[in-house]
Amino acid sequence: MASPKQEQGGGGSSVSKPAMRKPVFVKVDQLKPGTNGHTLTVKVVSSNTVLNKKTRNGPLPNRPGTGGQTHIAECLIGDETGAILFTARNEQVELMKAGATVNIRNAKIDMFKGSMRLAVDKWGLVEVTEAADFAVKEDNNLSLIEYELVNVVQE
Repeated sequence: MASPKQEQGGGGSSVSKPAMRKPVFVKVDQLKPGTNGHTLTVKVVSSNTVLNKKTRNGPLPNRPGTGGQTHIAECLIGDETGAILFTARNEQVELMKAGATVNIRNAKIDMFKGSMRLAVDKWGLVEVTEAADFAVKEDNNLSLIEYELVNVVQE
């Protein structure tokens, strides 16, 4: 019989299943360009819809609940260390209401016109949680910092 951390694979060999890691929560001011796998607890300061259009083919089979619509909103989110723009897509838009406190899991940093944006793809999760008791530090907006890609030639 296999131990709790192992499952029987095909052919009778035991295959080790990777253990789940505990999430490591980071603060907004620790975010850097080109990184991913971030878990944060943040407050939503504002939410602005930037795209709301119908898809040509109707509802997509791999995205239930979209109803043939594509919704994208830019949300200013943050914690006591800083703020950043979050790109919310489809069902995430409804969760990102101004004043809400949300947990964002497995987020990544996307670069848009030289500035950082936080985003969650299909491997991540956005969930509303109980209200946090911190004030968002809006004067440290990481999305206002412009980055430039510099190629380093090694000799």
